[in-house]
Amino acid sequence: MMAEHPPLLDTTSIISSEIPLLTSPIVSGDGAQQVILVQVNPGEAFTIRREDGQFQCITGPAQVPMMSPNGSVPTIYVPPGYAPQVIEDNGVRRVMVVPQAPEFHPGGHAVIHRPPHPPLPGFLPLPAMIPPPPRHIYSPVTGAGDMTTQYIPQYHTSQVYGDLDTLPAHGRSNFRDERSSKTYERLQKKLKDRHGTQKDKLNSPPPSPQKCPSPTSEHNGLTKGQDSAGISTGSSKSKSSGKGKNNSQTDTEIEEKDEETKALEALLSNVAKPAVSDIQARTALLMWSPPSSDTREDTDKNDLPEVYTYEVMISSTGKDGKYKTVYVGEENKVTVNDLRPATDYHAKVQVECNCVKGNPSEAESFTTISCEPDTPNPPRITNRTKNSLTLQWKAPCDNGSKIHSYLLEWDEGKGNGEFCQCYCGQQKQYRITKLSPAMGYTFRLAAKNDMGMSDFSEEVLYHTSGTAPTTPASPLLINAGVTWLSLQWKKPSGTPSDEGISYILEMEDENSGYGFKPKYDGDDLTYTVKNLRRSTKYKFRVLKEQLITLTVSSAGFHHNLHLKVIAYNSEGKSSPSETVEYITCPDKPGVPSKPTVKGKIHAQSFKITWDPPKDNGGGAINTYVVEMSEGLNGNKWDTIYSGAAREHVCDRLNPGSSYRLRVYCLAEGGQSTASDSLLVQTPAVVPGPCQPPRLQGRPRAREIQLRWGPPQVDGGSPITCYGLEMFQTETDEHREVYQGSDVECTVGSLLPGRMYNFRLRAANKAGFGPYSEKCEITTAPGPPDQCRPPQVACRSAACAQVSWEVPVSNGADVTEYRLEWGGVEGCMQISYCGPGLNCEMKGLLPATIYYCRVQAVNVAGAGPFSEVVACMTPASVPAVVTSLRGLSEDEVESPHYSPSTCLAISWEKPCDHGSEILGYSIDFGDKQPVTVGKVLSYIIDGLQPDTTYRVRIQALNSLGAGPFSHTMKLKTKPLPPDPPRLECAAYSSQTLKLKWGEGTAKALTDSIQYHLQMEDKNGRFVSLYRGPCHTYKVQRLSESTSYKFCIQACNEAGEGPLSQEYVFTTPKSVPAALKAPRIERINDHSCEITWEVLQPMKGDPVIYCLQVMVGKDSEFKQIYKGPDWSFRYTGLQLNCEYRFRACAIRQCQETTGHQDLVGPYSAPVLFISQRTEPPASTNKDTVQTTRTQWSQSDQVCAAVILALFAIFSILIAVIIQYFVIK
Repeated sequence: MMAEHPPLLDTTSIISSEIPLLTSPIVSGDGAQQVILVQVNPGEAFTIRREDGQFQCITGPAQVPMMSPNGSVPTIYVPPGYAPQVIEDNGVRRVMVVPQAPEFHPGGHAVIHRPPHPPLPGFLPLPAMIPPPPRHIYSPVTGAGDMTTQYIPQYHTSQVYGDLDTLPAHGRSNFRDERSSKTYERLQKKLKDRHGTQKDKLNSPPPSPQKCPSPTSEHNGLTKGQDSAGISTGSSKSKSSGKGKNNSQTDTEIEEKDEETKALEALLSNVAKPAVSDIQARTALLMWSPPSSDTREDTDKNDLPEVYTYEVMISSTGKDGKYKTVYVGEENKVTVNDLRPATDYHAKVQVECNCVKGNPSEAESFTTISCEPDTPNPPRITNRTKNSLTLQWKAPCDNGSKIHSYLLEWDEGKGNGEFCQCYCGQQKQYRITKLSPAMGYTFRLAAKNDMGMSDFSEEVLYHTSGTAPTTPASPLLINAGVTWLSLQWKKPSGTPSDEGISYILEMEDENSGYGFKPKYDGDDLTYTVKNLRRSTKYKFRVLKEQLITLTVSSAGFHHNLHLKVIAYNSEGKSSPSETVEYITCPDKPGVPSKPTVKGKIHAQSFKITWDPPKDNGGGAINTYVVEMSEGLNGNKWDTIYSGAAREHVCDRLNPGSSYRLRVYCLAEGGQSTASDSLLVQTPAVVPGPCQPPRLQGRPRAREIQLRWGPPQVDGGSPITCYGLEMFQTETDEHREVYQGSDVECTVGSLLPGRMYNFRLRAANKAGFGPYSEKCEITTAPGPPDQCRPPQVACRSAACAQVSWEVPVSNGADVTEYRLEWGGVEGCMQISYCGPGLNCEMKGLLPATIYYCRVQAVNVAGAGPFSEVVACMTPASVPAVVTSLRGLSEDEVESPHYSPSTCLAISWEKPCDHGSEILGYSIDFGDKQPVTVGKVLSYIIDGLQPDTTYRVRIQALNSLGAGPFSHTMKLKTKPLPPDPPRLECAAYSSQTLKLKWGEGTAKALTDSIQYHLQMEDKNGRFVSLYRGPCHTYKVQRLSESTSYKFCIQACNEAGEGPLSQEYVFTTPKSVPAALKAPRIERINDHSCEITWEVLQPMKGDPVIYCLQVMVGKDSEFKQIYKGPDWSFRYTGLQLNCEYRFRACAIRQCQETTGHQDLVGPYSAPVLFISQRTEPPASTNKDTVQTTRTQWSQSDQVCAAVILALFAIFSILIAVIIQYFVIK
């Protein structure tokens, strides 16, 4: 069974279109129409008879909606041993096919118990096996009154086999599954849309003839906790009235149900897993015990249920795979059938009582035994001749035992149903020879393995090759086109179904004179003849030794064609067929010519004409259609003419507009393609008069701003230009002040307080239009004219006198003057504002250029500024020196500079105030000031170490000395220290620990830093360490190599001199520790020890030393020393412990002599000699266990040492950071 709710079938393929569908039953009267849902379970089939008399078989899972026109249940044909049962669910009737149970009595039991029975069969009888039903499939079963014996309002228990997670709709409430609820609602909505007028009747289901009480408290078929929103009220009332109880009694039962359900569910979940016995290839016997309660002493035995319903589930995809329900009933055992041989299965059991289910039990696994192979597929033919047939087949499922032979039987062509052996062997193909031509032979196949032989396959009939085929039927026309005809012919009668026949389609063109030419040669029964002429009659035939004349009449030529079809096989060709006639379709006409303009193009009309197409498509042209589109890129085409004429006048057009025109024609063959479009441009006219220009804003004294709009009529062409004329009223002189495309302009060069007249005209490509009416505008008073340039007289280097004259006032007296003054021409500021005609400027800089200008202001506003006047103040002594600072050692590049006896200073060049600076005077204390030249830095030498000096400086030029700069305090540094002595405190093959100085704790607090350097491969010294410490460990060195080092001391005074070169040499390294040796026992008194092999170390050979310790308290003794990597130890004592360890020894070849470097020993390995002879893996496991224990012990020790070293290093780093660096 599928994991989801069975979907609804498409009713259009099942129910006749003459019978309407209803959403629910209508119960008013005996002749009411009802919708009945037939539930088809997985593995089952449902057969109905349609209106046309044909049978239709529907396989599950599915729900078949059917409509009963007279309110009765339709006749349902079911297999023997099963019976149709009608249930009602929320007003919708369902028909289920369930097994017939002897203990089931309609109307006598409250709960329908499930009898033990095998799963439902996966097939229904074929239509030939079903007795003929009545003509109308919706006739009553036994009459309207007999239906009450099988009609049950609700069916609460599950009777359909399926998966555990999903049950059919009649096994549980329809609305407990959300998906099934939505499917049901969609069906209800679809049916309501068709019959909305019967809404009141559909809400009332038919009255239930009887009520089936339930032993547990239920409400409308649902226990408490289930969703009952989808159950109709009418059904609930019908059930209550049938039993005689009111709603208050039902509510009391629901409250008592809550606690009983929980206790019952806990009891049902305490079930043991099933026991499996009598396992066969395809069957197995499952047995189980009823659920047991752990608290049976506290429970009343009378409250325990007497009857349980068991659901057995099996899975073939693993313990956690998908389970399938194989049994539902009350028995404690079941024989499961239809299993697969040699397959692992898992079985569970689940208990149900009173619609309450417990949790499934644990899974029990079992495996079916092997059996004979499955039935193979029929053999297929691979080659065929007149006297032989070659057959081939595929291997079926062997069911756990390998197939060792195949048995092929045949009827020897007799056709009497008697078979004899044709072949028996391991091959999967066989060739049968010495057969008769054109004769049929029947074959069947079986497979054998060690468990037996399978059933024979289906019988299959094959024919040998025979004679030539018979005359085929005349070809039929499937479809016709303009240049093609699609033909079809049938296979010759009497031809075996498995014999391949090829066909040849030939056609003759009488005008060509070449006779018949093949058009097709192949196995297909259809072919499309292409490249034919339109509207032409053709005659076709299947070849007979006579010609067929085809008359072709098209476009003034006569054409005869002959075609034939030949059927042939390996034996020869057939005779020709009869003659048939077919006609190709006419083609659509060609494209008409591009329309042209006839006569002159006017501003609002023009005439066009066109020629007919060169190709009429084989038919007469009836109509020409002219389409027009306005604009260059318009996509909208309007039909302006449709008729038989070939010219048309296009009128009511707009001047200066573009139009596109195209033409297409209509004929018998269809509509032609539109012609190329013709572009026509109507001429434009001059625009109409404009509105008078209007003033924008308030008028000004010397300019006014005017604005206007386009004319209402543009003449069919865009406005390209406007012309504006101005004239004075007093003189009547006019001139054009503006001509352009803008719709506004500013008229300048006017006189304040004067009246001016303006008029406007517009122009397009056709010319200027008429002038507009005049408009009068008066200018406003203006500000004063521009002042003359002011006069500047310098009285000293810091003072100047500025004066100016009175400008023209333009009708209003000047009220004030504004003087702008500044050192940059474009960045001047107002320095004076008043009625005076002069101003004195003070606080100027010597030898500096200044700029000034003046402006006059009256009541009308401020006039324009005068021209800018520049003046320069006289020169003076230099300015004060700024940015005096001391230089650090890194900024001084002089090799003679010493921070203990010298001070380096620098400064920036001050302003010279018009006279070049000649030098600087430096004052640094009681000594005589030092005079330097034109430099910006200087080194003062000959000073005392660790002494503070006060330094200041002044600049000198030809006019004198400038003021001193600010005083700066600088101090010389003390002398740098001498380098310490460098010593090697510790060494190894890859590290050197160097030490210098005293190395006390007090020394760490000094301000002296040390710089340690080492010579690299290129002979240059590179820095290794810089800091206050007195020791340093050099790592990652090479063994037996000499290294050169030097050191210097540094303090605040600078870096001291480098020390002499010290040479230190690293010793040679010892070999690495070996892994624990491996021990293999040879006999009771000897064993063989092997260990890891090391490569020679830089040319020095490596030998090995093996030691043994006998017992627990003795010491290790050497038993072997040499280059081998294994050693056989003899003389073992029984029940004695031996511990072996090994080490590597490097033999150094020195000039002074031979020297051995012994490496660390490996972890000891324990070996116990015993007389017993356990499996070979016992000694290895003992040795390996001991080795693992020693290895784990060494790893733990190494981890502890590493952790302690890390903690100690972090502590030392914190001490140095806190006490030394800070």
